[in-house]
Amino acid sequence: MKNKNILELCLAHGLGGLEMFVASCYEDFSKKTNCKVVVERDSKLDNYLDNIDKFYIKRSKFFPFIPALQLARYIDSNEIDVIHFHWTKDIITAVLAKLLSKKKPKLVQSRHMRMTRFKDDFYHRWLYKNVNMMHAVTLQVKEQLQRYIPKEIRPKIEMIYLGVKIPVIDERKVQLVKEKYQLGNDFIVGIVGRIEKGKGQHKVIEALAQLKCSDVKTVIVGSFMDDSYEKELKKYVKNLGIESKVIFTGFTKEVNEHMKLFDVNVLATENETFGLVIIEAMANKVPMIATNKGGPLEIIDDGVDGLLFDGSSDDLAMKIKQLYDDEQLKKILAENGYKKVKEKFDAQKQLDKLYKVICDE
Repeated sequence: MKNKNILELCLAHGLGGLEMFVASCYEDFSKKTNCKVVVERDSKLDNYLDNIDKFYIKRSKFFPFIPALQLARYIDSNEIDVIHFHWTKDIITAVLAKLLSKKKPKLVQSRHMRMTRFKDDFYHRWLYKNVNMMHAVTLQVKEQLQRYIPKEIRPKIEMIYLGVKIPVIDERKVQLVKEKYQLGNDFIVGIVGRIEKGKGQHKVIEALAQLKCSDVKTVIVGSFMDDSYEKELKKYVKNLGIESKVIFTGFTKEVNEHMKLFDVNVLATENETFGLVIIEAMANKVPMIATNKGGPLEIIDDGVDGLLFDGSSDDLAMKIKQLYDDEQLKKILAENGYKKVKEKFDAQKQLDKLYKVICDE
């Protein structure tokens, strides 16, 4: 297989699982071939991808030809063979750049989000006719792409799960984090990710308020996406009288060191497409509780390597209490989750598969 020049494109402003996957792809593909990355200046992904050569364009909703033309020139000057984009809103920029370029690179989308409606109007038919391949991150997403994109213009679809590396933990940093938040021997319920209503941090707070155990605390890792929601959530914590039990860490790059302090990690999103944080917790030997919809159903075998809950704070509180009361179950779930990650969700194996299908003619 001939090496191809790959361009990773992501103009999103956040820094969640999608953006972190962009960083992983760039890091891995750069070892295999010539790989470039295009982001929006001063975005969180831009700041995260420190000390590397990046090309900057700004997404334009109403004048997409401008950034597309800039990207097309960059494609031609760097002889890009494959544009690999991730954020659905980047599709128009990517398609126009492909058409405006002389190189006419292969266009590949990693689809991280669900598809819920038919794409059979003229605009979407034109877009998907110009996409060469779609990478679905779950079987559910693959089925949705097959259902909602008309067969005659549907790109080739490959399903490859996301993966994680088994982290190398700095125990000194773990101890410093523990001391910083004065955690002691408390039972820690963690939740990691962007702090917004859809991610369900409020459910963890409500579940915590129901538990009568004095030594249970929750550590909420991530940055607020909205100032008004930050005020709302912190006021809610105060009204419940559990300020001393809830810790907001803000954004950190030391996610693994924080996770190592958790007795359980929670994914409380109503319908998560995949749930990268699930396998990250498993890699850290932290038992998971996740909602019983979407991606978690393809990762967790309930009661074997994690627990599923029905999306309510009542059921979440019951599942947390179950692990609080049963140290042996907690240990079994953690060990089985760790084993599953190594067998099924190893980052290098998954990225090798993706690289192969991206570069395959």
